[in-house]
Amino acid sequence: MKWFDLKYLGVLVAALLISAFAAAGPAYAQTDTAEEPATEEAATEEAATEEAAAEEAAAEETVELTTVSLESAFVFNTFAFLVSGFLVMWMAAGFAMLESGLVRSKNTAAICLKNIALYSIAGIMYYLIGYDLMYTDVDGGYIGSLSLLYNPAQTELDLINGEGTLEALLIADGGAAYSSMSDWFFQMVFVATAASIVSGTLAERIKVWPFLVFVVILTGVLYPIQGSWTWGSGWLYEMGFSDFAGSTIVHSVGGWAALTGAIILGARTGKYGPGGAVNPMPGANLPLATLGTFILWLGWFGFNGGSQLALGSAADASAMAIVYVNTNLAAAAGVVAAMALSQILYGKMDLTLVLNGAIAGLVSITAGPDLQNHLYAILIGAIGGALVVVSVPLLDKLKIDDVVGAISAHLVAGIWGTLAVGIFSSNEDVSIVTQAIGIVAIGAFVVVTSAIVWLALKATIGLRVSDEEEDAGLDKIELGLEAYPEFGQGSQRI
Repeated sequence: MKWFDLKYLGVLVAALLISAFAAAGPAYAQTDTAEEPATEEAATEEAATEEAAAEEAAAEETVELTTVSLESAFVFNTFAFLVSGFLVMWMAAGFAMLESGLVRSKNTAAICLKNIALYSIAGIMYYLIGYDLMYTDVDGGYIGSLSLLYNPAQTELDLINGEGTLEALLIADGGAAYSSMSDWFFQMVFVATAASIVSGTLAERIKVWPFLVFVVILTGVLYPIQGSWTWGSGWLYEMGFSDFAGSTIVHSVGGWAALTGAIILGARTGKYGPGGAVNPMPGANLPLATLGTFILWLGWFGFNGGSQLALGSAADASAMAIVYVNTNLAAAAGVVAAMALSQILYGKMDLTLVLNGAIAGLVSITAGPDLQNHLYAILIGAIGGALVVVSVPLLDKLKIDDVVGAISAHLVAGIWGTLAVGIFSSNEDVSIVTQAIGIVAIGAFVVVTSAIVWLALKATIGLRVSDEEEDAGLDKIELGLEAYPEFGQGSQRI
């Protein structure tokens, strides 16, 4: 065979091989394509399994994150008491500014002195005896322990000093997951609030020292005893009386004591004339009174929010948020209602009534700020604000002289707010009858006991200054100074 024959033979073989591979190609391709779906399906199933496992792990991690440890709950609960407590303490400044703005300038320094003094006395008396009377060993009864000096438990001191454990503290404290002294602090600032209400009503004619003696008895004995009936798990608590943050227990108590004192003390000289005439005695500084109202509004978030009494879980945090919103809405509704009604009744809006409308809205919602329908909060606050506009002139007709409108804003609105719980609460254990029983029982106790104290003070050291001293002003008579010397008698010597 010639070489070129071999050449052509090689070309022919190569062509045959190429054709064979070309024909086999689709088969190979089909084989590869057929195997690919099986591989993708397996990969998809594997990915789905991994994704499900990841989601399950994430869910488990979420559950772990939302369930805080016992120590964390202890810290959050204690923190809530302390922060809410200093917000309520700031309300003392609010009362001081509100009252300073609504009294005449010649009595401003005296009212400031009374407010800082009553806060200080309330703290000391509640430590000496008040807290034990209110919370220790009440057990469904009428009064707590007569023990003196409420101090931290030994187990809590052991924890602080590194000699004890949180578990031992909780067992000794009945499972209460918070520092005992944080609770004491939070409860103490409430006592001072009740005393502040009395201060404003009796301003401009009561002597400072007799008033402070009354504060000693109110904060150390009277307030704690009636408070034990509900918050100390006493007889009203067993009956089902409900007062979340103190529309009655705090505000109405201060209002009843103020009302009793105003009747016994009498009106300011020249306030009421013949034939039912009412002579206005406008306050010296309405911007200051407005500032005081804003301070009170801010402090009220601690007053009501802190009364949730816990922040150690998501449920507590959510409940506290509802309380904050209801508190704000009720105050806003009180303002709007007071503005509208004063315009309708008097042809003009009255700033002092509007300020008290805000406070009345706050007081009204205090008994039930945990209501889960915010519209109820607006309705309750609006009615509270409207009641102030009606109540203030009614007291003047009765010749009950309330300098700052505290009886209307705290007592009248406090009664309404407590009854509102029986009307709007979804708790089947709360009834308006039980709420009324609590209002009457606490009111009767405070009126009778505070009347005894007021009359005893009147008969011994005297309650009010003379007409001449009242005309000169308590700043000069009781303190020997003036709040605004540039504008008063002091300006004549400067």
